[in-house]
Amino acid sequence: MWRLSKLIESWPEAKSEETEEEGMKVLVTYQSLTGNTKKVATAIFEAIGDQKEMKELSQVTTLEGYDLTFVGFPIMGFGPSQEAKSLLANQAAGKNVALFITHASPEDSEPLKDWLRTCKDSAANTNLKGMFHCQGEMSEQIADLMVKSDDAQLAEWGKDRQHTVGQPDATRLQRARDWAKKLTEG
Repeated sequence: MWRLSKLIESWPEAKSEETEEEGMKVLVTYQSLTGNTKKVATAIFEAIGDQKEMKELSQVTTLEGYDLTFVGFPIMGFGPSQEAKSLLANQAAGKNVALFITHASPEDSEPLKDWLRTCKDSAANTNLKGMFHCQGEMSEQIADLMVKSDDAQLAEWGKDRQHTVGQPDATRLQRARDWAKKLTEG
């Protein structure tokens, strides 16, 4: 009987030590059409010291069991992709989420502010912990389509592709690492 009482007394302490050692369980999920968002996802994943997994958005069936989920996608049609919107609406309600977004726009452009607000609004039902965005390289195919557009603004953006080449660069990827580390380390 003495052994059993000692075991019961010591069990809660052992349990709490075990929980502290386990740390956070983090998922990094992303959709990447040209490789830009995947580069950022990889940088974020590298910065996380906790238990972690990385999956393409199409492979995610549930967010259960994760303490924090990083959800990454490119801006498409001036906002999040349908796949990202679907995940955020159907699986992320009430969950701790951090968004990371790539785009071909200069980071200080006026239209980008509205696009990012649309992305943030798509996560309104989540416990949004943060949002990161950076410029990525615009594909030649997208630039060609934009240049041929009847929309003067789209045509102008397509002509500006050369300013996106090489993005996200090492500085932007380091900013993504720093941001992820800050979110996961408290």
